Amino acid sequence: MKLELRGITKRFGSLIANDHIDVVVEPGQIHCLLGENGAGKSTLMNVLYGLYEPSEGEILVDGKAVTFRGPGDAMAAGIGMVHQHFMLVPVFTVAENVALGAETTKAGGFLNLDDTRRKIKEISDKYGFDVDPDALIEDLPVGVQQRVEIIKALVRDAKVLILDEPTAVLTPQDTDELLDIMRQLKSHGTSIVFISHKLREVKAVSDTITVIRRGKVVGTADPSASTTELASMMVGRAVNLTLDKAPAKPQETTFQVKDLTVIAPTGQHVVDGISFDIARGEILAVAGVQGNGQTELTEAILGLQERCHGSILLDGEELLGRSVKEVLRAGVGFVPEDRSVDGLIGTFSIAENLVLDRYDQLPFAKGISMSPARILENATSRIDEFDVRTPSGSLAAGTLSGGNQQKVVMARELSRPLRLFIASQPTRGVDVGSIEFLHKRIVAERDNGTPVMIVSTELDEVIELADRIAVLYKGKLVGIVPSGTGRDVLGLMMAGLSPESAHADAAQADAAHADAGATSGYTPVQTSTSGAEGGDHD
Repeated sequence: MKLELRGITKRFGSLIANDHIDVVVEPGQIHCLLGENGAGKSTLMNVLYGLYEPSEGEILVDGKAVTFRGPGDAMAAGIGMVHQHFMLVPVFTVAENVALGAETTKAGGFLNLDDTRRKIKEISDKYGFDVDPDALIEDLPVGVQQRVEIIKALVRDAKVLILDEPTAVLTPQDTDELLDIMRQLKSHGTSIVFISHKLREVKAVSDTITVIRRGKVVGTADPSASTTELASMMVGRAVNLTLDKAPAKPQETTFQVKDLTVIAPTGQHVVDGISFDIARGEILAVAGVQGNGQTELTEAILGLQERCHGSILLDGEELLGRSVKEVLRAGVGFVPEDRSVDGLIGTFSIAENLVLDRYDQLPFAKGISMSPARILENATSRIDEFDVRTPSGSLAAGTLSGGNQQKVVMARELSRPLRLFIASQPTRGVDVGSIEFLHKRIVAERDNGTPVMIVSTELDEVIELADRIAVLYKGKLVGIVPSGTGRDVLGLMMAGLSPESAHADAAQADAAHADAGATSGYTPVQTSTSGAEGGDHD
């Protein structure tokens, strides 16, 4: 099935999310839409899937114009979509989720799942999915849940499959398996629209690449293009993808977490008895698939979690039990994972946001009176130092791009003497140019002798920044390993294996690949962990 998007424009009030976009997806092709978060990729696919109505333009299937009033129309035309956040009911079985929305009944009005089970088994066997139709969704690993979403589309005879940021919640091993599944689907004639901002994956699996920047198509590329070329197309200028970082020079250990447990309102131990420490002048990166306790860990340190016990020591002083204000005043800098919700007040000016944690202190206030002149003077200095692209500190912070908003948060937290710096998802939704800048500032803080803790679900970012890597799985600390640890080992640890088991399994897998290569003449592709060719920095 050939799919064409012609002149697709989507407006939300004065905001133009898609600006006259043309894309052609050929039959049996993996077509990647590459661009930064916020570039308009997902909006475009929501238009294609009938979730949004285009303001202008048309969609053609096999040369005929079609109009989709909802996802049902798109599915009827042979288009399926796997969303970044899965549309599954956790307490339902695989078969019940696949049948949802297209249920059939048998005598007596009872739900008929026999045909659904049969179809699931046929598809599972055909593509090697290994999915049990009667398994509960909540009992399945994330990677298998994603296969269920793909099965849902294939059961409805999807000829074009849209995958929206499909690797965002996967371990490296799950990601490799998904890329293999995509190749299998292609070999059986299914076209795939692959939405991503991860350069390595795009190069590994795509037949053609369309780059979108700020709602417009800025060009197409072949997967043989270098990551540097693709990054430049995404950003609009040359970008250095290699972080020049001198070896760490750790000093004394000043930050310690001992037997920390955080209990959710449900009673679940979302952080389960973990212990680690960070020395001055080193970066500890916390890795793991999103939802394994990282958020609760950082919130416990900051004082945002109420039901927790253990010990959090900074220079021998107990932080656990203190208020957020007290923790910040103790010298903790904190960049939250969601800048728009927890890091900024969008309606406040940039200048006001830059003093949110010090607005009542000298030189920004004296007694009950604030000093607007000093606040604006501070903003002018920070805007220049952190290269925030704005004509004035008086503008509302919410008007800035994602990268510039993140720079404002980082500038606020790094513009005072710190005894500990924590950054959670420090470059989420940030263009590769801003990532380059922010990474340098994080390393500079380390080199100033501050203990630094980074939490990131982007494994390449972890590898790039870390001096040591701690891996969390289901709230437990799987282990802490050196920065040179391979991606395959880290991926296995992110799935719950101990460092020893992960090393053993990775070595066994390498040996198997070597044997296969000797037999078939196939040479496995070696994945770089840094540098312009192979680094995945967004």
